[in-house]
This record gives sequence, C-alpha cells and structure tokens, in this order.
Amino acid sequence: MFITYLKERRSWILLFLLLQFLLVFIAYIDSAVSMESALYYVFLSALIFVIFILIRFQKEMRFYQGLKEAEDLLEFSDRELLSPFEEVVAESIAYHFEALKKAVSENERRLDQEKDELLSWIHEVKTPLTALKLMIDRLEDQSLKKEMTYEWLRIHLLLDQQLHQKRIPFMENDLYIEQTDLEDVIFGEVKTLQSWCIQKGIGFDIDLEYNEVMTDAKWLAFILRQLLTNAVKYSDASDVQIRSGQRDGQTILEIADEGRGIDSRDLPRIFEKGFTSTAHHQDHAATGMGLYLARKAAQPLKIRIDAESAPGKGSTFTLTFPKSNEFVQITGM
Repeated sequence: MFITYLKERRSWILLFLLLQFLLVFIAYIDSAVSMESALYYVFLSALIFVIFILIRFQKEMRFYQGLKEAEDLLEFSDRELLSPFEEVVAESIAYHFEALKKAVSENERRLDQEKDELLSWIHEVKTPLTALKLMIDRLEDQSLKKEMTYEWLRIHLLLDQQLHQKRIPFMENDLYIEQTDLEDVIFGEVKTLQSWCIQKGIGFDIDLEYNEVMTDAKWLAFILRQLLTNAVKYSDASDVQIRSGQRDGQTILEIADEGRGIDSRDLPRIFEKGFTSTAHHQDHAATGMGLYLARKAAQPLKIRIDAESAPGKGSTFTLTFPKSNEFVQITGM
C-alpha cells in the first residue's frame, strides 16, 4: 500500500527533488551561497519531507482503506471525514449509490411485472390448449390424432417448463414437504407422456423397492418430467428403466434409457444453462433447459442428481434423496 501511495504522490516527490537540486545548483554557481549550508538545508528538508509523507500516508490511507473495506458505501459516506477532498469523494459515492439503488429498484419492478405478465399469459394459453386437447381426442383419423397429440404435448411441456422456470427463484415459498408416494408421481408423469411413448414404441419398466420419500410432490414431479422427457426424446423403440433402492442410508431413484447417450466431453456440462451438445449441435429439438431446471429445482429439496452415460449406450440419471436429518433444513426454508 505504501508503494502505491508513493506512486500516487510521485509529482510531489519530483517537485521536492527538483527544488533541492535547484538549491544545490545555485550554491554551486554562486560563491555567495555556502555549499555546506545548502547541503545542510537539503538534509533537513529531506528529513522533514519524509516525516510529512509518513504522516500524510497514515491519515489518507485510513480513508482509502475504509473505502476499500466498506461493505455498505452509504454507511461509509456518513463517517467522519478529515479533508474537503474526502467530503467530495464521499458525497459523490453517496449520490451514485442512491442512483444505482433507484435503478436496481426500477429494474426489479420491471422484471417482476414482466414475470407476472408472462405467468398470466401462460395461464391464459392453457385454456385454449385444454380445448385443443379435447378436440384432438374426438378425431377419428388415428394417424392424424397421434401426430397432433404429439405436437400438443410438445407445446404443453414447453409451457410447463417456462412456467416452472419463472417459479424456481421463489420455490422456497411454495415448498410443502411430506411423505410422497413415488409410484403415484412416476405413473402420473408416465401417463402424460403416454401418447408420445406409443408413437415412438417406448415402454417403461418400473421396479420400486422403496416407494416413499420425504419431499415436495409437485416439484419432484417437475424434476422427473424433465428427466423422462429427455429419456423419451432421445430413445427409440426401447424401454426406460425406473428403479428405486437404498445407498448409504439414502433412497435413490434411477432413470435409465437406451438412447443415443452423451459424449464424455459433454457429460460435465449437461446441467449448464443452455448447453445442448457438441456431438449433436444441429439438434434443433434440444433447448438446453430441461436438465438445468431439473438441477435448479432439486437444490432446495436437497436432492442430488448424477448422470452416467456413453454414446450409443444410453444414459442413467440418479436422484439421491436427503437423509432424515436433512429434512430440518428443507422444512426450515
């Protein structure tokens, strides 16, 4: 810090050295001025100047160190100041801090308004979407009915994903932890995907050794929806395996498919927002949001999601539910 201060005050130092050099130069060319007296004066001046620099360093650094360490700049501007310059700096900080607070508040208001408008729009769209499903169910042409049901399901899942994406930042306010029946949640999600699975020739092999977990059923359903949707999307004419069990005293749920799998270089990034694939970069069906949202929703529930995969051999996603002593952290939110 002292070196930084000397660099900041180098103009003072250079001026002082120049004045001392000028005095010595005058003593050298003017015999009326004693060189011994001039050097003695330079020595005393240098000593005084060094003491002055040290004192100023102590005083000024208190201000700048406080500025550097301040957690709240508004509180810093209220502290006792030692010089007019420090007052100018503190007033400027307070002014800009207040301006930034107003800008942040306005941006938050606009974001909340946009979120509310989007949520309202999603709920409004659900009404004609429900009516459309009823119309599709009355179609007699089975081939057309399957195609339209698939497209309807895609729209339904995208709207559902968008709805939950907006709710995730506030999901702690919506959690209701209870004893949840895995079979009910899983079969509910499988039924939603039934028409799509029939179209692709995909079945489900479900074996639940442990059927009950403590969690929020609604958000667990959303997490499973993302994983099952991915399993169906990237599989053809094969079964999706769903197994539950115990590992290290914790209940686990495995969802395994026989789809195209994930490249090893992509595996560490699949939960990143917007990441799709490097091996299938032209896949326009992928949004890169499903797994990202699944992990985001799992974090407040203390559920860990792990993935294992290999190209051409399918993927296995494992949900590890929290131990009993972790429920306090969840219910305490």
